[in-house]
Amino acid sequence: MSKKYFGVMLDCSRNAVMKPSVIKKFVDYLSAFGYNMLQLYTEDTYEVKNEPYFGYLRGGYKKEEIQEIDAYCQSKGVELIPCVQTLAHMGAIFRYFEYRKINDYADILLIDEPRTYQLIENIFATLAENFTSRKVHIGMDEAHMVGLGKYLDKHGVCNRYELLKKHLAKVVEIAKKYGFEPMMWSDMFFRMSNNGEYSLKNPKLPQEAITDVPDVSLVYWDYYQTHKAVYDGMVTAHEKFGKNIWFAGGTWTWVGFAPANRFSLQVMKPAMDVCRARGVDNIFFTLWGDNGKECSFFCVLPSLYYLKRYYDGVTDRKQIAAEFEKLTGEPFERMMGMDDPNYVGGNKEGFRNPSKYMLYNDPFFGCLDTQAKEGVDKQYRKLARRFARYAKQSENFGYIYEVFAKLCKALSYKYDLGVRVREAYQVRDEQRLRAIVGDFKKTEKAVQALYEVFCALWHKENKPHGFEVQDARFGGLLQRLKHCRERLEAYLRGEETSLPELEEVLLDFWGKGLDYDKATPCAPDWGLIVTANQLR
Repeated sequence: MSKKYFGVMLDCSRNAVMKPSVIKKFVDYLSAFGYNMLQLYTEDTYEVKNEPYFGYLRGGYKKEEIQEIDAYCQSKGVELIPCVQTLAHMGAIFRYFEYRKINDYADILLIDEPRTYQLIENIFATLAENFTSRKVHIGMDEAHMVGLGKYLDKHGVCNRYELLKKHLAKVVEIAKKYGFEPMMWSDMFFRMSNNGEYSLKNPKLPQEAITDVPDVSLVYWDYYQTHKAVYDGMVTAHEKFGKNIWFAGGTWTWVGFAPANRFSLQVMKPAMDVCRARGVDNIFFTLWGDNGKECSFFCVLPSLYYLKRYYDGVTDRKQIAAEFEKLTGEPFERMMGMDDPNYVGGNKEGFRNPSKYMLYNDPFFGCLDTQAKEGVDKQYRKLARRFARYAKQSENFGYIYEVFAKLCKALSYKYDLGVRVREAYQVRDEQRLRAIVGDFKKTEKAVQALYEVFCALWHKENKPHGFEVQDARFGGLLQRLKHCRERLEAYLRGEETSLPELEEVLLDFWGKGLDYDKATPCAPDWGLIVTANQLR
């Protein structure tokens, strides 16, 4: 009887590379929860033989570190499986001339190029030395523009299904040379025939997409559906390939500082129902770190435990909560409450992230000020007090609660700061503007306090590489607050006759007539939040 996997994938590629010692702590929880597999998602954050520029200055895992993690996982009954990329999501390496010649378009490798396959060969030679497992995840997802960049220039128009299968066959050949059994994300087979869409109730799947797919397991990933119909339809579609099917769900760690445990349960419970009913018994949950990895992966321990027990057939939340606290020493519902910095202003969708976009929203131009809701500053003050209390009570995760306490304290000043200064300026209320100068100073102090505890969290859990991005973000926020305050002070002194920034008429960020008009938006990308101008 073949081994069945129930595991987790940790994203170690979005600037934060978890320390091996911290991964071991995470593995302790996984093992206690009944998980038996861990994938480390590493785009270029691991050392590759004969490729000195691969992952250069990115904090990638060295051979000895992978072997240390691997041995520890084995001791805990957890199989460590490499999770890499062999087509897209390789954008970080293309800054170096060594790899620009094998860049098709955006973050995609150039197919049919000998140097591409030399790199992939070196990747597998490295994995073979470092990992005990001979399962491997080869990625190949979201290569939306494959064949449409440099490949098009060199070879002309091609059948992209055939191009994808040709590349896949070559990668599988290399993987098998080193004894690996590959799996891959399945989305590209679907997107090419469904207008770029992936998860559908009845996706189109032409025969040319199905035929001649090499010996590879297909990973159906989906983090979004709240009903069973799409999950069920996608499993049916995957069965047409005649390959082993894995399901990858998501426990949401990728929209900012706070997690989305409640939303994770909302979308993953129907997925678990379908997997159990349809006999999909190789399952893992992704913990992504998109846009700088601000959320600690430990924040979703409660949803990880809940989903394992739910898949096992236990549905009593109180029973699950009691078991979780016995295993971790942490109250289940208290950790579920780590979501709460985003549940403000009537927002009921945990994947929406006001705690990030209103932190970085510009205090003068404020393109997201149109999303501000009345009374949220008071909600954040209340949350700040609650998280500060939890920080003292939690033996294991006090440092995470401290970040949430300082985040909410900063947002209690910052959330509607731009709205208030614009309203006061437009009616030329100098008394209110003078009071708002004091609010700017309070915000600067609170943001500095948040930076300090977030810095401590980062260095506790991750290698130092990548924190320079957070320095740039927090430093930019602090400087911007100071600059706007000083311009406001100059205006009040009569040194500036007007503040043109505050005379701009703000438009709804999402546009009228969209579904987002009725809900708080999700804006996880820092670059889209801080400015309407170009950052590069």
